[in-house]
Amino acid sequence: MSIDRLRRGLVLLGSLVFLAAPLLAPFAAATAQAADVTVFAAASLKNALDGAAAAYKARTGKDVAISYASSSNLAKQIEAGAPADIFFSADLDWMDYLARKEQIDPASRVTLLGNTLVLVAPRDSAAELTIARGFPLADALGPDGKLAMGSIDSVPAGKYGKAALVALDVWDPVAPKVAQADNVRSALAFVARGEAPFGIVYGTDAKAEPSVRVVGIFPETSHPAIVYPVARVAASTSPDAKAFLDWLVSQDARPSFEAQGFTWLEGRS
Repeated sequence: MSIDRLRRGLVLLGSLVFLAAPLLAPFAAATAQAADVTVFAAASLKNALDGAAAAYKARTGKDVAISYASSSNLAKQIEAGAPADIFFSADLDWMDYLARKEQIDPASRVTLLGNTLVLVAPRDSAAELTIARGFPLADALGPDGKLAMGSIDSVPAGKYGKAALVALDVWDPVAPKVAQADNVRSALAFVARGEAPFGIVYGTDAKAEPSVRVVGIFPETSHPAIVYPVARVAASTSPDAKAFLDWLVSQDARPSFEAQGFTWLEGRS
């Protein structure tokens, strides 16, 4: 796919989401009202959190509605008054952002999960790269290839990705070739469809998508620790929010996350 076509695709996708938002808002509100608990969660949590919510419902009979997007978008929605009971972020920055705005209950906050950062390629790609200082990622992308990753200014996976590339001294030649997506699963989708030869996503995303393969794992020392904090939203009125959060950070929910490749941090900050 050409650079211009990929860029047009990103712009079109963003426009469609923007135009559809007013139409989808009443449905989203109705869904939230119908559920016992509403969770706003980072897109990379989808497979694991869906499994955890299903297990919770099987045990308690309680419904959990989950809205997935980038942590940045969800934090902004909560700040604007969106009806969320629990916020599950893919980094500390956006949880800290809401904490400064007094939008979360600080006593409920738990740093629950860890993750890895990986370079992926389409499943049928023969590309091989060893991730190390100065590795030739820009050359591997070629003149027209794009590196798919989350927005480097707001999406946690994009921020982690840029930090890793900077630390490894490859950011400058790669920067003009980056295709930024509004969340990490969108970046993953570009690679899975063969529209980008490489992408930077979480290890759990790669595990969840059979159409990609992991080319390499970025060293933990090349980026800030990837952790997932969760907390109750201060404005929550759900009587079940605390019960679900307590269950979510308990050993009962642990298998749902570990099965998808997350590291269980047992609430360490």
